[in-house]
Amino acid sequence: MNAIERCRTAALGGHVEQCDACGHQRIAFNSCRNRHCPKCQSLVRAQWLEDRQADLIPVEYFHVVFTLPEAVAAIAYQNKAVVYGLLFRATAETLRTIAADPKHLGAEIGFIAILHTWGQNLLHHPHLHCLVPGGGVSADGERWISCRPGFFLPVRVLSRLFRRLFLEQLQRAFDAGDLHLYLALEELQAPAAFARYLAPVRKTEWVVYAKPPFGGPQQVLEYLGRYTHRVAISNNRLINFADDQVCFRWKDYRHESHPKVMQLAADEFIRRFLLHVLPSSFQRIRHYGFLANRYRAVKLERCLELLAEPAPIIPVPDAPLDYRDRYQWLTGKSLRDCPKCGQGHMVCIETFLPGTLPRGPPGERV
Repeated sequence: MNAIERCRTAALGGHVEQCDACGHQRIAFNSCRNRHCPKCQSLVRAQWLEDRQADLIPVEYFHVVFTLPEAVAAIAYQNKAVVYGLLFRATAETLRTIAADPKHLGAEIGFIAILHTWGQNLLHHPHLHCLVPGGGVSADGERWISCRPGFFLPVRVLSRLFRRLFLEQLQRAFDAGDLHLYLALEELQAPAAFARYLAPVRKTEWVVYAKPPFGGPQQVLEYLGRYTHRVAISNNRLINFADDQVCFRWKDYRHESHPKVMQLAADEFIRRFLLHVLPSSFQRIRHYGFLANRYRAVKLERCLELLAEPAPIIPVPDAPLDYRDRYQWLTGKSLRDCPKCGQGHMVCIETFLPGTLPRGPPGERV
């Protein structure tokens, strides 16, 4: 929270830019670069998407979502690193196991899993978004096996295996003393109480669903840009702050995604936002199967061979770029164009240290 409060303010220092055509000046304060900051993800997201272009293959892509039930989400909130890690492992094992089964696909697949912990109302709602190419490599490595058009894997089969694997891993974590339970969950420290608490979720259907497939790799990149480096809420959803109340837009997915406006007290809004701060160094984007980091280059090359497709050609800049040039290279949007005249370019004329202000004109403070 401290990083976000200080972001783009004099507390972090910055520089003054001046247009080389009309003389217009602006102050550019430094960013906090915290991964939870809504203002600090544009360049990171653009670079990540650029890196992913080399991973795309010319097949149909599917979007599969794995969601934890509310009772398990309560345990997850008090044990983020442990339970979020279990969510990744159970999801990966589920997808790879069902895909490898000859009754379903009979192939090794690859996919990207992205952790989200929020719903549109900012409450705690941990779930994984998985982006999966529609097919995989046969067990002998000699054939590419495609999914049926428009269909990846049966979601009910995925759901039930996911439920079993996750609860088995959660029980092992409890038996090993890796779960810490407090306040309303403190009584669950007793094994019998823990078993009773989980009994209902062992019988209910867990939510696993597959969205309609993407048309191709370019649509995948556009979609990834919206999902990978998002935080709990983006600035464009904020409407107003007045009388200690925050208003923001949200979609009510329980009522056909109907758009609504929510009003929260400022401290409640901040509390909900901070529900989604991840444990230090926790990796919220992970790669599996033939997209796993260790083997990705070799296995993707083999996938393209089996598909009889050439490797994509990814252009690279001729020389190292600073952040403004790199942003323009990745996005096509210039950070140097003068916002006033639109003709000149903004040039740095002064820098200032954290906690200080620019000198400004004589007798004035900017």
